Amino acid sequence: MGPLLLAGGGHAHLAVLAVLARRAPRAEVSLVVPDPLQIYSGMVPGWMAGHYTLDECTIDLRVLARRAGVRLVLDAVAAIDANRRRIELAGGDVLDYALLSLDLGSQTGGLGALGSSDRPLLPIRPLRGFVAHWPHLLARAVVTPRFHLVVVGAGAAGVEVACAARHAFAARAHGASVTLVASAAGLLPGHAPTVARRVETLLGERRIRFVCGAATGASGGLLLETGERIAADAIVATTGAAAPAWLRGSGLALSAAGFVAVGADHASVSHPEVFAAGDVCERDDVLLPRAGVHAVRAGPVLAHNLLARLAGEPTLRYTPRTRSLYLLATAPGHAVLSWGSWCVAGRAPWYWKDRIDRRYVRRHGSRAPGMLERTR
Repeated sequence: MGPLLLAGGGHAHLAVLAVLARRAPRAEVSLVVPDPLQIYSGMVPGWMAGHYTLDECTIDLRVLARRAGVRLVLDAVAAIDANRRRIELAGGDVLDYALLSLDLGSQTGGLGALGSSDRPLLPIRPLRGFVAHWPHLLARAVVTPRFHLVVVGAGAAGVEVACAARHAFAARAHGASVTLVASAAGLLPGHAPTVARRVETLLGERRIRFVCGAATGASGGLLLETGERIAADAIVATTGAAAPAWLRGSGLALSAAGFVAVGADHASVSHPEVFAAGDVCERDDVLLPRAGVHAVRAGPVLAHNLLARLAGEPTLRYTPRTRSLYLLATAPGHAVLSWGSWCVAGRAPWYWKDRIDRRYVRRHGSRAPGMLERTR
């Protein structure tokens, strides 16, 4: 039986590693990741706002790999040759596989238009790059009078980042301000209008300016399609997901947007020995929002299907729920809970989110204090 390669340490692969720790397959399994420490995206806004330490937001993949009996390969995937069943790593090594699972995440999309600005541009993805640069941006805000941050992209990530930045500025960078810019899709696309209206009210209460309009980079900041210029000292891009460019040469069938096209069991529609979950893929039968909740829920199904494919058994479908519960952090001690058109905001949703997030990280591997800093 040939080797199983797990490429990436996203939410779905965390579930796969947990299953492998209980039920080891009769195959060699390797986990390929560029870094042994995985930052949990759901807690990053809380870290920005000063509520969490970075260690509290970090999952040690070495712990999970050791529990599962999985070989850990510390390198980034640079290319896939699906027809020859091999992946190429950034360090130059080539790994063959019998079965491959991709949970690599995505890049920040829409950067081309913003990149023409002469102001520093910080994409939210890759997440490790954002986390490395945020303290420097905050330090600049502390020493720059009337520092102005513009967050472009008003989905859930944009809302949380804008609120976290505003809280951090209020504590350390007095006089700094935040503007949130939405595309034509508006505030929180995919959420009910009642939720978007409640969040827009919260933005006003937090003195975060909210504007709509396609933005392009310009001297001194941004230019909106309305003709309005927005001055900025720095720009954070939360403008949606883009597929890794190297997927175009992989031989895998891709969606129109360049992501791995998968069926209901999350197997590639062109190469059944390749599975994908999370932001790196798109279903060919249903449109799934790019939210961590779906990657988390798809994880156990992905684990079952990988073991089933190794054993020559039938795979299962991942059937997403028609509605999902969302928790948006709008400041330490405050969050918005939404379920369809119903929402509630306050301290209780925050305590619930905080408890869920801390439990998620603890369940998937703990670190000694300061470990993240020591491994940089």
